Amino acid sequence: MASSDDTLSRAGDVLNRMSDTYRAGPGRRARERDIGRRLTRAAIADAAIVAIAIIVGLAVGPIGIFGFLAMIVTMIVATIVLLAMPATRAPTPERLRSVELKALPAQTGRWLDAQRPALPAPAITLVDQIGLKLDALIPQLATLPENTPAADEIRKLVGEQLPDFVKGYAAVPAALRGVPRNGRTPDAQLVEGLTTISREIGEMSAQLATGQLDALETRGRYLEIKYQGDGVS
Repeated sequence: MASSDDTLSRAGDVLNRMSDTYRAGPGRRARERDIGRRLTRAAIADAAIVAIAIIVGLAVGPIGIFGFLAMIVTMIVATIVLLAMPATRAPTPERLRSVELKALPAQTGRWLDAQRPALPAPAITLVDQIGLKLDALIPQLATLPENTPAADEIRKLVGEQLPDFVKGYAAVPAALRGVPRNGRTPDAQLVEGLTTISREIGEMSAQLATGQLDALETRGRYLEIKYQGDGVS
């Protein structure tokens, strides 16, 4: 039974981690749909395992206590694996450049959520803030036409500059992220850049909410994010 207890403990750890991850962060709606799919998938697998055990018991004979324990352990392992595996993969940054505008905030949120393990704690707080603002953009972009200056402005920031910036940070070796370069560490530059991005998304959302499309179209305030060597600058 010790192995079963250990398996149950690991299952609890997986569920706790999933609860922490899904409680906050970007793309909340997409994550809720994903966890629903994971739970459904695990339930179907567990039902199939029970059905197989019943069929074996009827065709061959009683499975006995060891067979019953084997069935329970198999169900637990299957549940752990299926809950830990995303139902759908996060989009790639390249894919973000071509998704429909109305789907862009949710897709960017899913991608950003997948980057959380590689980010320092201060950046995760900003990622959560950006996620809330991306969620707020979803209904606002539902009626915004594609191929307009306002749409191009939003796509540039949300679908290109944000993922490119985070990718640039992730490319820096972990040992160098706290080392100052040109007076600032990559960790500090990441926080500064995400702060700017969060503010820009918030201002865009406010302009959409108040119908200030002319102001949004003529902003021209793109982030100038460049990479030098192996750091973010």
